Formats: sequence, C-alpha cells, structure tokens
Amino acid sequence: MVLIGGGIMSATLGILLKQVEPTWSIAVYERLPELAGEASAAWHNAGTGHAGLCELNYTSESPDGTVDIAKALRVNEQFQLSRQLWASLVDAEILGKPQEFINPVPHMTFVRGARDVEYLRRRHRAMSDNVLFGAMQFSEDPEVIEEWAPLLLRGRAKDEPIAATRDITGSDVDFGALTRQLFAHLRTVGVDVYTRHEVRGLRRNNDGSWKLRIVATDDTDDRISSKVDAKFVFAGAGGWALKLLQKAGIPEARGYGLLPVSGRFLRCDNPAVIERHEAKVYGKAPVGAPPMSMPHLDTRVVDGRRTILFGPYAGTSPRFLKNGSRFDALASLRPHNLIPLARMAMGNLPLIWLLVTQLAATRRKKLSALREFFPAAVADEWTWITAGQRAQIVKADPRKGGILEFGTEVVASGDGSIAAVLGASPGASTAPAILLEVLNRCFPHYRALWAPRLRELMPTLGRDLADDEVLARRTMIRTAEILGLTALGAG
Repeated sequence: MVLIGGGIMSATLGILLKQVEPTWSIAVYERLPELAGEASAAWHNAGTGHAGLCELNYTSESPDGTVDIAKALRVNEQFQLSRQLWASLVDAEILGKPQEFINPVPHMTFVRGARDVEYLRRRHRAMSDNVLFGAMQFSEDPEVIEEWAPLLLRGRAKDEPIAATRDITGSDVDFGALTRQLFAHLRTVGVDVYTRHEVRGLRRNNDGSWKLRIVATDDTDDRISSKVDAKFVFAGAGGWALKLLQKAGIPEARGYGLLPVSGRFLRCDNPAVIERHEAKVYGKAPVGAPPMSMPHLDTRVVDGRRTILFGPYAGTSPRFLKNGSRFDALASLRPHNLIPLARMAMGNLPLIWLLVTQLAATRRKKLSALREFFPAAVADEWTWITAGQRAQIVKADPRKGGILEFGTEVVASGDGSIAAVLGASPGASTAPAILLEVLNRCFPHYRALWAPRLRELMPTLGRDLADDEVLARRTMIRTAEILGLTALGAG
C-alpha cells in the first residue's frame, strides 16, 4: 500500500488499515520536510471540530420557512465516528493525552438583524429536538449573549437585533498534533514514512498494480529518483490529489477540476482579550461565498496555549497547495474539464468576484469585518497569518455543464486500486467516515471480515444515532469522558 501525503487523511487511513490488516506493507510519501505541513497544520485551519452545531451552511431554509437539518445531522453523525475512533486510540495508548489534540470549546452561531434572528430561532427549534443537538441553547437577550461571549457585545449598539445559539459540547481540534501522533504510532508498527519524497509519476503495471516514480531530495537539494510498485495507492494530498489522479489516467477522474481558494486569518495573542472569549462563533457568509468563507471568531488551543483567530478572508490563487506551484491550476486543465470549469465560472460570477475583491480589500475594510463581530477590536492587537490552501471541487453536470461542490468527495478507480479525497470542509473533522468509504469502495471483499474490528474502534458504525436517543446519549457520554470533552446535554 502507498499513501501519498503526510496529512490527516493518510494518517487516518494508515491507522485503519493497520488495525484491520496488521501484516500489510504500507509506505507513506510526503513532499515537504515535515508531516502535517499543509492544510492539517494547526494554524492553517480554524480547528473546528465540525459537528453541524454552529455552521449555517449545513442547515437550509425552505420557501415555506421550515429549516432542513438533514446535512447537519449527517455531519454530526460523522464527527461522532471521529470522536469514537480517537477515544478508542486513546484507550489503546496509540494516542497520547487528549488535551494535546482536542479541547472543549463551545460552538456558537451569531446573527444580526430581525430576519436572521427569526431564522436562527426556527433553526434552533428544529435542531434542539434531536438528541445530537440537545445541548443547544438559543437567546436574543444581550445580557445572556454577553455572558456566553463578552467580545460580541462590547461596543455594540444596544438597539441592534441580535441572537445566538450556544452548544457547550463543541470542540477545538489541533489536527496537526493529531496527525503527528498517528504517524508516530504507525512508524512503531512498521509503516515506512518518508518526507522530502514527491510522487512524480504513476502508471499501470501489466498485473493491474501501480508503478510510482518518486523523487527524493536531501538537505543539499540533491535529487534521487526511484520506482516503487504498489497494489493500492491513496492520494490524501489536498488539491495535489487531482494532479495524481490525472497522472494515473483513470476514467473516473474525467470532468473533475478544482477552484483553488486561498485564505488568511487575523490572530490575537493579547491575554486580556483572550480571557474574555471562549467559543467558536460562526456568522453568515457573504452572498455567493463558499462555506469556508463563513466569518468566525475562534478560540484556539495549540501547544497548550490559547489564542483567538478571526476570518477567514478568502481569495483566489492558482496554487493547489500552500507550497504548490503557480502553474497548478493551468497544468490541471484537460479537454474533459474545460467545459465544466467554464460553466461553473459562468454560473458563479458573484463568488469569483468576491474572491478577487477580497484579495484587493484594504486592511481597513478587512478590519471592519472583524468589528462586525467584535465592535471594540483594536487593530494593533491583531496580526495576519496565512491559512492553508483549499481546492473546491468542480465536476461535470448533465444539466448545467459544470457545478461547484462544497464538501469532500472520494474518487476511486473501478477496480479499487487507486483512490483520492478531493475537496475541503468538513474534511479533517470527518476523516474516519470519509476513509471508511475508501475502504468500502476499494476493498469490498474484505468488508465482512473487517467489520467486527471496525465496530470495536467505532461502536456505532452502521447505526443511526439521530434515531436512537439511548445509544446516542451513552456514546456521547463515553467519548466525552475519554477525550475530556463536555457531555452536558447528552445525559
């Protein structure tokens, strides 16, 4: 087995494979000098344990005013599997102390204006009836909201209609620390993990396996090329995965393109500000913006230190990775994805314009977005950091020619010998669920054999927590206790 990319996806798949088939040979190749150096790195993402608690893009409003929570339920169920896997690995001492990679941080949604206040009320009513969101509270009382998140009210006009929901079962995740711990264990069980190794070529062997051409660089930038054979290849390399699928030439990758999206955050390390905020507060994204552009004011816990991030400020870039090439987007163009990309762009002109204008926005304009959340923010207390690069999926569509997909998608060859994960959020938060799909699609004959061990790791696998209140409460309490999270509302 060859896993390409040193991020959370390859680390999680490596763990799952070694748990079900400990004798299989696995090698991991990462092109950077360090693991978790791209989107998995702590400061390259907001660290939100995406569970559908606070993100408005997971709940849609119907014309009759009802709120559809189906996507939020699906994301929450997937995150519950993540929590279960991590808890099992902590129990087995494969992972270290949970607080090194996950910490309890309430998740909030904050809105302004009478219409959005009414929408949030209906959203809360629809969600809080389900056991998975039973801890969610709603308020439009400024005093209550100030108690939950004081920065939101400091300096705000008293006559402005506002509302918020709060769920204290939310979490902050350092995916970089988690990834490195998973790889540290994999090395102890015989997985070969190589950094500074880039897969430059892929081609089929006569027996259906793959031959990979790998270029390694050392500290002096000398390059050594080698070839490796693999019966199974997985590309968990962010936007780079599309380039690898195109090199492989599998028909299942036809029609796929990517819209690369860059991002930046504002970061505050002032203890006087940090101590007044303990929450991940999500608001509404600008009209036409991708979900990753939802503004949020986040408590982060990295290396045991708390800080606050605000953003993201999305823009466009031709790179598929933060450490990618300016020619990534151009080099990915193929006759089969030109029409989908063109039709997507024509159908999403407000989004394209937003990404371009955000690149050109002045610092003053960007600070004004922060002050919509935190009116009393002092500019000198915030510094810029660059987020990881995201690549949103563009795919062929029979009706529209090409569509933009938000989320994460598995692309696999028909024979299951190669697979990749494309897309962005919720991504890392739901990595186990995504990679279970990879296992099911690429190793269908092993499904029954592996099922008992996978259920030991994730006890509710294959069951619907949203419809089983007793099981949901018991499971949420157990994982919360092991991971040091808040279980109030689950029992």
